[in-house]
Amino acid sequence: MPGELRQAHIVEQLRKSGFVSVAEVAAALAVSEMTIRRDLIDLEAEGRLIRTHGGAIAPEGTTMPAFDREEPAFEQRLRQNNFAKESIASEALSLISPRQTVALDVGSSTFVLAARLASFPSIKVFTNSLRIATLLGRERRDVYLPGGEVRGDEMSMCGPTAVAQFEQLWFDIAFLGASGLTKAGFFDYSLEDSELKRVYLRRSSRKVLLCNAAKFNHLSLVQVAGLETIDMLITDQAPVGDLAVALAEANVEIRIARPASISS
Repeated sequence: MPGELRQAHIVEQLRKSGFVSVAEVAAALAVSEMTIRRDLIDLEAEGRLIRTHGGAIAPEGTTMPAFDREEPAFEQRLRQNNFAKESIASEALSLISPRQTVALDVGSSTFVLAARLASFPSIKVFTNSLRIATLLGRERRDVYLPGGEVRGDEMSMCGPTAVAQFEQLWFDIAFLGASGLTKAGFFDYSLEDSELKRVYLRRSSRKVLLCNAAKFNHLSLVQVAGLETIDMLITDQAPVGDLAVALAEANVEIRIARPASISS
């Protein structure tokens, strides 16, 4: 395919979703990823996109999903939209049954859910979050962390050792967080934490994304996966527009957490 047509395809995909993945475009056009990376370099030089890890986003000022460049501190994220996160955690709790193996991703939404699991009977909790493990470890014995490197700012376990250890397990249900959600998929700030998110997606019978509506149509550095990889979205407001259509096409069940579900 001529370069002009490849680049036109990239720009069109960018217009539709706000993000393009090198791997996905290369597969769709049956060319090498290196060829697509060169196209992205050329398009960036023309000011038509901004390259990111694994792909590209639309330039600032374009009517596209918002791009969040910096990861706020955990304590700040925990305070933001806390009422919505408490509602989402209550709804998520209803999906858990005794004797299940439960995987909890890093993040503020999963941390709020973890606080409700301290006295939940007969479950095994697997997490790469040191904060969640510490919180739950005070109350129960069946909490498991992988080995590996510590990402200090997020207090998460990451790296090849952590990935390899959790890749050997199988979880009944996984609860994942995200920095943003668009019709292209869901996103995260961290390359390292994204690898463990993908392990949870691969190794869980049921994959549940916890994402409040403030993150809709936002993206960040890493596209973790497409919408088709998750089974359910728990949020505080119904998605609308292109995001709602994309979720429906991906057969993602949507549960709206109501404020009345918050318990003391």
